[in-house]
Parts: sequence; structure tokens; C-alpha cells
Amino acid sequence: MSLSTEPQVLSAEEFGRVCEGILNAVATVIDGKAEVARTALIVLLAQGHLLLEDVPGVGKTMLAKTLAKTVDCSVHRIQFTPDLLPSDVTGVSIFNQETHEFQFRPGPVFAHIVIGDEINRANAKTQSALLECMEEGQVTVDGITHTLESPFMVIATQNPIELEGTFPLPEAQRDRFMAKISMGYPDAAAEMSMLETHQSVSPLDAVRPVLDLSQLHTLIKTVAAVFVSEPVKEYIVSLGRATREHSDIRLGASPRSLLQLLRAAKAEAALNARDFVLPEDVRKIATDVLGHRLILHRRAEASGSNAESVLAQILNAIPVRAGARG
Repeated sequence: MSLSTEPQVLSAEEFGRVCEGILNAVATVIDGKAEVARTALIVLLAQGHLLLEDVPGVGKTMLAKTLAKTVDCSVHRIQFTPDLLPSDVTGVSIFNQETHEFQFRPGPVFAHIVIGDEINRANAKTQSALLECMEEGQVTVDGITHTLESPFMVIATQNPIELEGTFPLPEAQRDRFMAKISMGYPDAAAEMSMLETHQSVSPLDAVRPVLDLSQLHTLIKTVAAVFVSEPVKEYIVSLGRATREHSDIRLGASPRSLLQLLRAAKAEAALNARDFVLPEDVRKIATDVLGHRLILHRRAEASGSNAESVLAQILNAIPVRAGARG
């Protein structure tokens, strides 16, 4: 009788201990951004992709590198530029003179964690090279499909679209990111600490892996096992439908976004040492998951509304059904 090699579900204590180790490692590099790091961890555990948007120099790429370094797995970085080609991302078939056959040479997207730096500096054709990778976990080149290793996560950074040399991400691309978060400027104490500790050496050099690939699989399986009741599922569906029916919103939440909201809420619950989801878990992560997918009518934008404010209205207006709180 052979022993099963399937990863086991962790207890709340073990799960919390490993996750705390990851967050502590990130905090040694990114000071004063505990909530940002926590959301990034949620996306990793929920098997999603993360978009970091903010002005240059606030630590977007550093956060992506640090999170990737806490896991002992393959990590590749892609610097997106206007002249980057789709084959520079996915790979290319090269003719072998000896065998007289084409051989596929994998691109940097073949890794467990892919850091896409300044993704919106590439043109739309190159950005779209990630669509199949992010949704289906595979790459098709010259009619041949190549499967990516699991888990697979894209952590992309982008500058605000009003900055020079940027191309807006198309709706289909944004919808594949589970969450979008902004770093924001650090507070005065964090900047003072940075000036003291980052002068001669980068704290990223001291970061060591907190867990290996097998342990990451176990964390992911633990999150997947979190229970979601029917009332909570109905609450998520109600939120999604409300975004499609709101008078200020031109493009509401997609069915894919609701699936990702469900997975993110399960990770939020697990980080709160629970094996079941509460509406509060959904509400806490809803803006990060849904905000970047919504497109408002121009009249709403002209009146000063944005996706976050409209989502706040919806969250306040949608009642929580009895029984959804466990």
C-alpha cells in the first residue's frame, strides 16, 4: 500500500505560523505596509494574480521581489518595454540544424512566480501574451500547447496611466488580475528607517525563503478547503449583480471576478484562523478584487465618483442574509 503524497490541510495554528513568517519577512524590506503585504499574500494563497499600481519609486517592484523570495520556487522577472515582443514573454520555436526540427525555447513566463515590471509600458499585443497564461496556466506557440507549472502567479507593477510612456491595460487583461492594490507613500517614520538601513545594502539580500514549494501547495490546499455557505455565495452574487445594475457603472463585475472574490474571501478567512467564510471577509477584500474591473460612466467620473466610492455605496446597500454570519 503506497502512502499518499498529497499535501495535508494545516491546522489554524500551523497555517497562521507560516503566514506570519512570510509577512514578517516582507516587513523587513517593506516597512509600514502591513495591509498591502497581507493582500499580496491573500492573492498568492488564493492562486490569483496581483497588480500593483502607483507612482514610480514607492516600492512596487521591491514588494513583488520580496514576496517571491519568501518562497523557495522558480522566479523570473520581465521588464516590459515598448519594443518587447510577445515571444520575449512566452518563448519561441527555434530550428535545430542537427535534428532538422523546431525546438521550443521557453520564455521567462515559465516560472512559478513571474514579476512583470511596468507592464503597461508594453504595447497591447505584448500585454495580451499573458492572457492565456494567466487564465489557463498554459502557453500556445505555433499551435503547440505548453503547460505552466503550478502554482503560477503573475505579480505585475504599473505606473498610473496619466504618466508618460504608458499604455492602458485592456479590460480583458485587468479582469485576469485577482486584485489591484496601491502602495502609497510611506509615513515619515518608515522613510527615516529607510534612510538609515538602505544606504549601503539592500534588505532584500537578507531575505531567505520561509517555505518551499511543497509547503506552499499545502497552504493553498488549506485555503481551498475553507467552507463557504450558500448565504455567503448569494451575498457575493448580489454584490456582482449590483455593480452591473448601478446607474454610475458602465461595465460591472464579471462572473470571473466573483469566482476570484470567493477564493480571496476564503484566504481572508484562513488568515483570520477560521475554516469558514463570513460576509466580513468578502467586504474586506471586495474593493481590492472588484475595484479595478469597474468602468464608470463619464458623467459619474465628472461628478467626482470613482470605483471605490461606488463600491462603498453598494456594500452599504446590499443586506446580509440571515445565516450568512455562521
